[in-house]
Parts: sequence; structure tokens; C-alpha cells
Amino acid sequence: MLFTTLYNARAYYPVLAILFTDLGLRLDQFVLLNGVWAAAIFLFEVPSGALADTIGRKRLLVFSATLMVLEMGVLLFAPKDGGWLLFSLCLLNRLLSGTSEAAASGADEAIAYEALPEENRESAWDQVMATAMRWRSAGFLVAMTAGGLLYDPSWWNRLVPENFQLSVELAHRLPVALVFLQALGCLWITLRFEEIAPHRDHTADRCRSALRLTMQTALKAFGTRSIALVLLGGLLIDAVARNFATLISEYYRLIGVPAWAFGVIGSLIAVGNWFIPSIAMRVNQRFSPTASLSLGGAVACVGLFLLVPGWPWVGLVPALLLMMMLGFVSFTVSRFLHGVAESEQRATLLSVKGLVFNLGYGAYSLGFSLMLAGLGKQGGGVFQRALLWQAGFFALVLLGFVVISEFKGRARRNWPGVEEP
Repeated sequence: MLFTTLYNARAYYPVLAILFTDLGLRLDQFVLLNGVWAAAIFLFEVPSGALADTIGRKRLLVFSATLMVLEMGVLLFAPKDGGWLLFSLCLLNRLLSGTSEAAASGADEAIAYEALPEENRESAWDQVMATAMRWRSAGFLVAMTAGGLLYDPSWWNRLVPENFQLSVELAHRLPVALVFLQALGCLWITLRFEEIAPHRDHTADRCRSALRLTMQTALKAFGTRSIALVLLGGLLIDAVARNFATLISEYYRLIGVPAWAFGVIGSLIAVGNWFIPSIAMRVNQRFSPTASLSLGGAVACVGLFLLVPGWPWVGLVPALLLMMMLGFVSFTVSRFLHGVAESEQRATLLSVKGLVFNLGYGAYSLGFSLMLAGLGKQGGGVFQRALLWQAGFFALVLLGFVVISEFKGRARRNWPGVEEP
């Protein structure tokens, strides 16, 4: 819980874009760097999970935390307006960040899950996940608030004498410095992990074993109806919600929210996410995974349609609702995958899920961008019309998912058991 909170709740998140542009990068360079970050996650997501199952989860987590220390150190000391040196260091930062996230993905949950007693492990894991999500929500609440306050020293300089005032250049490094300290904490925590589940011994063919395990796990995931359906339902909601998250500032502008309130709204989302685990736990204990995802999709669909009118301030309600569905989907899919995964393939299966979700998010973002470009040729109000098309598209796809899952689910209702293909 400490690791996942310190690793994910980063104070520079609310100022990420302006952090890089204030250092001297152009906006197009920042977009390119995010492409490198996504590519690194895509390339290393599944191999890292297989390596975790092959050489040990602790080693992968120590590796991930080490990369986090390096990525934040590179960004902390990157020279302002440093030209190609600055760009190269920021490029290295994004590459290290993506690789670090890929290495941690799956391995952190796997090492914790295997540490639980086998008796009543599933119900115990529900409690662990719920508590961890609440810790992360609290961490994000602090990080979102602290990041904006640390980055903008004007409020501090109005309160203290001139001798204690902070320069803008120093203040811009403070959120990064705080996350650097978090990275050191993550490294200390991972070094203290004790791995319960055995892993394969070091052998000369460890890479071949990792590749073989990746292929076997991917075939199982996509060849088993229950796993494929849960992954499909999860990525449907996740892709749409994550895409909206990247465009949420544009939506805030559409409904007339001032820029200073963005961090406060982010904190409200974190507070709302505190209650999501309890809701998700009750829903998943009562309904099958596909039924739970169908309910979550219905809530997301209502939120998408309520976004379209662009009501000033009131439009924040469906936006917050849609953001909270990310936590609901994460809980539901993770709970199911842990229930069906074999011990030696657990981290790999979770990494397959991460890979599928990232591919779905990337594909949907590309499609949404093409839709915006097409609507732009028809006149103004592009973003609002795109929201309408998005809501209609999501409703149709969700209906198809409900029909397919209901038809396939008649063969066997004993979730989360896995039927053969």
C-alpha cells in the first residue's frame, strides 16, 4: 500500500505539461515525449510481467523503483532552456518513466496477492485492494493540492518577508524534488519486500522462458471466453474514460471553469475515488464480472450523454462520475484476473491486461482525434459535437457487449470460474 501510494501519487501531475514547457520545450516536443512514454510502456509491459514471474517480482519492483529515482533525478537537474541537451534529458526521463511503470505493472499486485494466506484469499484480496485504492486516493488528494501550491510561489511570497520569498525557477523544481524523495522511499520499500511465491531459478534461457510464458498467457487470455469478455468490457470503459481524462481541461474550458480551479477539481475526484472500492466490492460480490462491467458501462454512458449539453459548472457532475468509473473498472477486472490466474502466470496475465488496455486507449484516442479533424471541416462547436458522437458510439458498443456477454454467459454462470474455449 505504501509503495503503490508513493509510486502513483506524484505532485507534478497537475502541472505536467507546463512543467516541461516552462523548462523550455515546445508543446509539440512535449507531445512527442508522451509518445515515447506510451511506446516504452507498450514495448515492456508484457515482457516485464513475464520476467517478474520468471526471475522474481521483488527484482522487477526494485528495478522499477531504481528507474523512478533516475527519471526524477534527470528531470530535477535538467537545464532550463537547455536546447537539445534539455530535450535529450527529457526524452530520457520519459523513456525511464515508461519502462519503470511497465516493470511495476502487475508485479506489485502479484507479490502482495501471493503473500496472503491461501484460505479466504479472494475475500482478503478484496479488502487489500479496497484499502490500497483508498490510500492512493488520499495520496492523490495531497499530491494534486501540493503540486499546484508548490509550483506557484505567489501565494507564499505574499505571506512571508522578502528574505524568505521563493523564486519562480526554484518553485518550478519543488514538485519534482518531492517526487524524487518519494522515489527514494519506493526504492527503500522494495528492498524490504519478502517474496513468498517461488519463482524459477536463474537459468541461461530466462529470456526464452519469459517469452514463452508471455505467449502462453496471451493465448490463455484471448482464447478463454470469460477472460476475453472481461478484458473487452474493461477496455471499452477504460479507453473512453482515459481519453476524456486527457481532454478534461478542454471540457472545463467549455463549461466555463477557471484554470485556477483545475487542481481543486482533481482533488474532488480523488475524494470521490475514496468511496469507489466499497461500491465496487459490493457490486462484484453480488454480480458476475460482465454484469458488473455492464452496470459500470451504463453509468459511464449516462455520464457521456450528460457531458454533451456543456452546462456551466453543473457539467462537472458527469465529468466526475466518468472519472470515477476508472477505479471501478480497475477493481472489477483486477479482482477477476486474480481469481482465474495461476500463481506462476499471475504477473504476466496482469501485464497482458495492461497491454490490452493501453492498446485500446491508444486506438480510441487516434479515432477520436480523427473524428475531431473531420468535424472541424463542418464549422465551430467541434468538441461539443464530438462529445455527442462519442456518447452515441459508446452506447451502441456497450449494447453489443451486453448482448454478447449475456449470450456467452448462458453456458456457465459460476463466475469467476473459467470455461474452456
